[in-house]
Amino acid sequence: MASHGTVKAINGLTTRWAAALPHDGTVFAAAGVWPLLGLLADGAAGPARQELSDALGIPADGAATAARDLLSTLRATRGLSTALGLWIRGTLPIEPAWLDQLPADVHGQLTGDPISDQLHLDAWAAKCTDGQIDAMPITVNDKTLLVSASALTLRTDWIRPFTSGGMEAETGPWRGKDLAGLHRTTSLLNRVGVADTAAGPLTELQIIGAHGIDVHLYLGTPEATAGQVLTAAVGALHNRRATVPGDYLPYGTPGPGLSVTRVPSVDGEPTLHVSTVPFTVKAHHNLLNHPDLFGLRTATDASQGHFPGISARPLAVQAAAQAMTATFGARGFRSAAVTAFAMMAGGIPRYPFRAREISARFDRPFGFLALHRTSRLVLNAGWVANSDTFEETSWDW
Repeated sequence: MASHGTVKAINGLTTRWAAALPHDGTVFAAAGVWPLLGLLADGAAGPARQELSDALGIPADGAATAARDLLSTLRATRGLSTALGLWIRGTLPIEPAWLDQLPADVHGQLTGDPISDQLHLDAWAAKCTDGQIDAMPITVNDKTLLVSASALTLRTDWIRPFTSGGMEAETGPWRGKDLAGLHRTTSLLNRVGVADTAAGPLTELQIIGAHGIDVHLYLGTPEATAGQVLTAAVGALHNRRATVPGDYLPYGTPGPGLSVTRVPSVDGEPTLHVSTVPFTVKAHHNLLNHPDLFGLRTATDASQGHFPGISARPLAVQAAAQAMTATFGARGFRSAAVTAFAMMAGGIPRYPFRAREISARFDRPFGFLALHRTSRLVLNAGWVANSDTFEETSWDW
């Protein structure tokens, strides 16, 4: 997988991006933006180079290599698919040293006809995401000389699927709604835990997927914002000592949405009951709305060139955006991002034992992270602000 330094850098960008989020439903993938910033930084000079390096969290000198290595390792991970694209106008001279760092099969041509070029770019986005995203997040025009883009798709099937059914929200803005629910019971109490964070107590639920790709759900206090919850969630990934697992949680309500009790039991086995909601979240992010976050403040100044390592012709960033979608269902999770620059047995049971029982309910807005299990690399992150009612939703996978 990616090096520890690269994982730390990308998760750092995820944290800073999360802090800038509105309180609406959204999803984003810093892992889709980061390699493109790395390639830009490698060809940049002056203030633009330093700003891009600061946004990346690594020196610009090694950014292209790190970006290329990241894409290679992601591509080799089961459940993940990545693609890189580069389209250049024939009249633009490109520095061979910069171009040679990219695989030859990613090179394409811009004709200068915006309609034709846009159709071609949109087709690439749809093909690379299996139709989950049907268009490039940027629009080209007759001034566009170069487009670089990345596509990142993720699919993981749960090791143990959920059971679909209804759920009534007990708290928060969804209270009183008959929600489409997902339910599951396990004896593995450590799938849930409570982290002590700067944003207050944070309930974490780990949902284990195939191929080493998991999804974690995070429920904060009612007053915690999307940015606070997701920022704290990424921090908790790297500070596991701050999280108390379900086995050691005190009785009562030790965390948001949690209840820990002792109940009559047939076999003495502990149980964790999980209830959450299925969701699909879509988002479009104009990265230029946060130029300092992505190191693009100087790079967008069209009064001069900033990328002599890319072309002898002065270049500036014209557009930068990401389109993303993520779906969480009974059997698994899937997401796609395109970033461009431009179920009781019968009988009467006996209860000879008493056992620990935990109930975790995600019945108000919550956050989520999709991550590579061993490296802790956050592949995408999001916030679920709304949920469909049970009658309105049909979930096909």
